[in-house]
Formats: sequence, structure tokens, C-alpha cells
Amino acid sequence: MQKGRMKGNSQRGHQLSNGTFGIKSLDSKFITSRQIEAARIAATRYMKREGQLWIKIFPDKPITKKPLEVRMGKGKGAPEYWAAVVKPGRIMFEVAGVPYDVAKEALRLAAQKLPVRTKFVVARDFVKA
Repeated sequence: MQKGRMKGNSQRGHQLSNGTFGIKSLDSKFITSRQIEAARIAATRYMKREGQLWIKIFPDKPITKKPLEVRMGKGKGAPEYWAAVVKPGRIMFEVAGVPYDVAKEALRLAAQKLPVRTKFVVARDFVKA
């Protein structure tokens, strides 16, 4: 699988589907499975395992690399890690079942673990109590 170019905005996954709150990407980047897992742990730890968290991106792209100091040729390198392709506008995490301020802080902590700029989004039918 080739790396390709990440131009344009996200064609799908740009609206909240499950949760009331979410974080949306403002940049295009490969996000590794380790970064996704670190963000998930940060958010669930702050929410004290209350509410629900959905991860809306999946690392299905193998990123390969040849070992250091190896001559050219001899085929493609072994898979180094797996990454998710994220374009601007993509919803990456969604949260429901927690108050506004808890969700905002939990998703802020999750966004710190990610290599893209993000924006906190709220569902249209959300009523702040």
C-alpha cells in the first residue's frame, strides 16, 4: 500500500454520529495506533470511566521502513507501525453521558496526545443545563 497524498477535507466522518461532544481534526496527518491509545487512556481516566467514549478513526494503513544502514533495493521494508489517515474535518473521538465541562476537559487532554490541531464540537440538539 502506498502512502499517497492527503489533500482536501474529510469526505466522511465529519459530523457527530454517536456522542454529544467530540474533537474534530483541523490538520491532515497520519495518527499512529499508539497515539490513539494514549488519547483514549487520557480521556477515560479523566472521565473516571463514566459516560461513553467512541474512537471514530482506525489505524488500517501499514507504514513500512527498512532497517538502518541497509543498501538500496532488496524489496520493501517490514511494517513498522499502523496509522490512521486523518484529514481536516474528521471527527476523531466522541463522548456522551458526561457533563459539558467534564467532556471538554477530557477531550482537551486527549487532543494533547495527538499530533494535529483540534476543535471541540457539540451536537446541535445539546441543551446546556
